[in-house]
Amino acid sequence: MNDTIASLYQQFLSELQNATTEQVLEQVRVAFLGRSGHLTELMKQLKELSVEEKRVVGPQLNQLKIDLETAYQKRQQELFAAQVARIHEENKYFDVTAYKKEELPARTHIYTKILQELEDIFISMGYEIGDGPEIEHDYYNFEGLNIPMNHPARDMHDTFWLNVPGMLMRTQTSNVQVHSMEKKQPPMAIFAPGRVYRNEALDASHEWMFTQTEGIFIDKNVSLSHLLATLQTFLRQLFQKEDLKIRVRPGYFPFVEPGLEVDISCPFCSKGCSTCKKTGWIELLGGGLIHPNVLRKSGIDPEIYSGFAFGMGVERLAMIRHGIDDIRLFHSSNLSFLDQF
Repeated sequence: MNDTIASLYQQFLSELQNATTEQVLEQVRVAFLGRSGHLTELMKQLKELSVEEKRVVGPQLNQLKIDLETAYQKRQQELFAAQVARIHEENKYFDVTAYKKEELPARTHIYTKILQELEDIFISMGYEIGDGPEIEHDYYNFEGLNIPMNHPARDMHDTFWLNVPGMLMRTQTSNVQVHSMEKKQPPMAIFAPGRVYRNEALDASHEWMFTQTEGIFIDKNVSLSHLLATLQTFLRQLFQKEDLKIRVRPGYFPFVEPGLEVDISCPFCSKGCSTCKKTGWIELLGGGLIHPNVLRKSGIDPEIYSGFAFGMGVERLAMIRHGIDDIRLFHSSNLSFLDQF
């Protein structure tokens, strides 16, 4: 047995020395130290020995295992050091000026461009840019906006609820309205763009995450005429079309009364086109006068103050203005699409 142990050790050292790559070294380790390796087979022979022989051979085999593992680790370190030295030698005379990788031109994402444009327009109209949390409490996303528990309007918001009771991913930027009314006193004019989340099936016109904007104006004696004048001024500036017209229809939103759906005259045609579906009008946004319940919940007296609010999807604005037919392109890495903007 002593001769077998010595022979196995010498054979292992010889194969270690011949291993010049990590792959070959691993093969040697498996062959000698693996579950079905030479050392394992040798240890199985212990059961055939007498008790006295086991007392002698057992420690020898244990020592052999230690010696094999030590030799393996040493060879592993040698190969690693040799690899590092080889890489260092190859790069020693590398000329950093000899080759320059072609740089891709940097471009501003279409999201960023249109958000900056929207903010610039409203800042020029005296609005303050607002922001709010995307992880929100039920009160600010629903209850503070006149949408109590079990209200039918909650069915329109396919909500991502969190494991924390009462917490959710906001479904609308209207939560900024509630936060702003709690912190500020009228008069106030706030424009708040941001990401919102809805648990919807993805298709060319729906995304689970998209960008929405919320605008509010609160002061004494605010009427629908102020809302319509604001929207018309903003939309004419956005589409660079001074004769652009707006059309309003009754609409239902729990946090405004009355509520309006706002259409714009098609900025691309006069007799009908594919963008307006031959109607000459494009449905664009919703708004209305802030509901007295919303004002009252935030500590603003609706007998003294009134206001308007409006909201719209940023992607929809961009899709209409640039003729984009699939909302999923905004979050894609499709450079042929992004390079256009």
